[in-house]
Amino acid sequence: MGQLIAIDYGSKRTGLAATDDLQIIASGLDTVATPKLIDYLKEYMAFNKVDAFVIGEPKRLHGEASDIETQILPFIQKLQKEFPNKEIHRMDERFTSKLAFDAMLASGISKKKRRDKGLVDKISATLILQDFLQYKN
Repeated sequence: MGQLIAIDYGSKRTGLAATDDLQIIASGLDTVATPKLIDYLKEYMAFNKVDAFVIGEPKRLHGEASDIETQILPFIQKLQKEFPNKEIHRMDERFTSKLAFDAMLASGISKKKRRDKGLVDKISATLILQDFLQYKN
């Protein structure tokens, strides 16, 4: 069994999270400049067995797709072309940024670190992956 990689896609930067090889625990992996995302994934996968990707599906409160979905769909096509043997799953990511910020507050992270949007993206990806693991089981 290999890892699952969660992707919290953003127009400028993307948060990433990964499971352990048994797909039990989700952990923050990194925040990557979005234009370098495919290269990052290629390098990561050269050293780690990855079974599938879980990509956040941003929706508005009433369930309709958010504006960034128009950028995510072409990314998914590119991801499928680069990694044709990997499954791609979508997971609702509503409220993950808010939950990530709340988790940072609760954990006592300093105000300066809470301003780091890359950290919020990485935590958001972890929440997306954790939700997917719970959904899957």
